[in-house]
Order: sequence, then C-alpha cells, then structure tokens
Amino acid sequence: MTLPLPSGEFRAYLFDCDGTIADSMPLHYVAWQRALAEWNCDLPEALFYAWGGRTVLDIIATLNERQGLAMPPEVVARRREDHYQELLPRLVAVPEVRQHIDQAHRRLPIAVVSGSTRESVTASLETLGLLEKFDVLVCAEDCARAKPDPEGFLLAARLLGVPPEFCLVFEDTDLGIQAATAAGMASVRVPPPWQRRTSGGRPGRLGDASASR
Repeated sequence: MTLPLPSGEFRAYLFDCDGTIADSMPLHYVAWQRALAEWNCDLPEALFYAWGGRTVLDIIATLNERQGLAMPPEVVARRREDHYQELLPRLVAVPEVRQHIDQAHRRLPIAVVSGSTRESVTASLETLGLLEKFDVLVCAEDCARAKPDPEGFLLAARLLGVPPEFCLVFEDTDLGIQAATAAGMASVRVPPPWQRRTSGGRPGRLGDASASR
C-alpha cells in the first residue's frame, strides 16, 4: 500500500502516535479492557475507536458519568498504562507511515503531537526504535486543551520554528484531522487497521490526503 501526500511545500511533518506511527490501538483497547474490568466498567470497541484522540482522563470521566461510576481517574489511568506497558513487546509500526518518517529524518524537522502521556508515547517510540528520529514531542501534559483544539499542533510548529501553513500532519482520527485543519495545516488520514489490509494480494492506496488549511 502507499500513503499519498497532498501537493505543497512542506517544511515539517507532524505525526500523531497511537494509530498513526504505532499500530497500537488494538493493544490500547486490551489495556483499557483489563483496567476497566477492575471497576466493572464496559467500553465497547466501537466506542473506543470513535473516541480516538481524546485523553485518557477525559475518557475515564465520561465513562464515570455515563455509567454512574466513581472510578478514580488517576488510578485507572495508571492501571491502563501498566497493562499497555506489558503488551509493548507486541507493538509494530504502521509500515507506510514509518517509511515517511525514515525519508524525512535529517531532511525535515519532525515532531510527534499526541493526546497520550509522554510516558506512553516515549515507550511506544522506544519499542519501535524511532524515538531518536523526532526533534520534538508534544504530549498530553504539554497542552491545556486536547484535540480537536489545534493547541498541540501549533505548539509543535512553534518549537520546530516552522509556520503552520508549511506543516503536514499525519493523523488517524477525526479529532486529529479537525485539529490540523484548525491549525491551518494540510493533513494525511491514516486509516484504521482493518482498512489497511490488501485485497486479493493487490496493493491498494492508503489514506486520504487533504490540503485544507
């Protein structure tokens, strides 16, 4: 499969982590299931993917409200992270995205902009052998407002010293694409795992490129 990019002069690439660089969403869902089971809380898989891009604490708060629970957010988040760390040996990169990271390394400044914690992002990138390739990491702790707010992307652009209109964002969620558009950046949509499979042995095209600014 190939990952088509929009036309334009891009001086920096900004990558989401989970589901974009790292094919980690299935592992995160297992970690969520294991953590939430301790409080008899249910998170359907479809809802988990629909909430892609939201922070861990926001998801826990919403689950508490919807299911009439009083789960301690920090404790549940810690348990979820512990379970995810246990699953890390199974983590792989999205090959087509990794290709663009390798091609951009030392040619363009590149950053990660993620709603996950720095601990989680760093662990994923270290497992994949990609951490040293990124100039900047912008994680949940660095932003007051999560995606779809553009704060994270704008902060990354500022830290890289590149105007937003010359940044290209790689994202796998609606909230991430909305944040990129709000930041005035072009974007590339990375489909979920079940859409990245080839059919009948024939290579397909991966993702949608958007030049909306």
